[in-house]
Amino acid sequence: MLQKIESTPKIISLIVKLVMTDKIFIDTNIWLYLFLQDSSCKYKIVEKYFYENDKSLMFISYQVINEVTNQLVRNSFNESVIRENIDYLYKICIIHNFSKDTLFLASSLRERYSFSFWDSMVVSSAINCGCSILASEDMQDGLKINNMIIRNIFRYG
Repeated sequence: MLQKIESTPKIISLIVKLVMTDKIFIDTNIWLYLFLQDSSCKYKIVEKYFYENDKSLMFISYQVINEVTNQLVRNSFNESVIRENIDYLYKICIIHNFSKDTLFLASSLRERYSFSFWDSMVVSSAINCGCSILASEDMQDGLKINNMIIRNIFRYG
């Protein structure tokens, strides 16, 4: 006898999101513009980008969390605000954990593209997450690596 399986809107929403959306890896500098809200108004472009991609899955790595936290400390943010920002990242992003594969791919990327160590780790993490887009300001806009493209969101904002 078949049993009726009840599904919640949250599960259906997650399935639709997994099937029909981009996977976007968000680099450190994008988060810093959002959290620091400096006078350049780039944070407005970041807000717009997030709004336009609200159906996408967002990924970051522990490296990104560490870099963001370090910059918030250097900019004299209150520790409670820092914790709120870290909590926000955990709530809206999927966190990629490093592996040997991440490190080896990063090494290959440095050989091929002359990335810095830290940039190669971000690119490697994005590829290992299966992201189709790496949103960053620091790297070559439009560069395609495997099935992923690097996008400088400020060129289009």
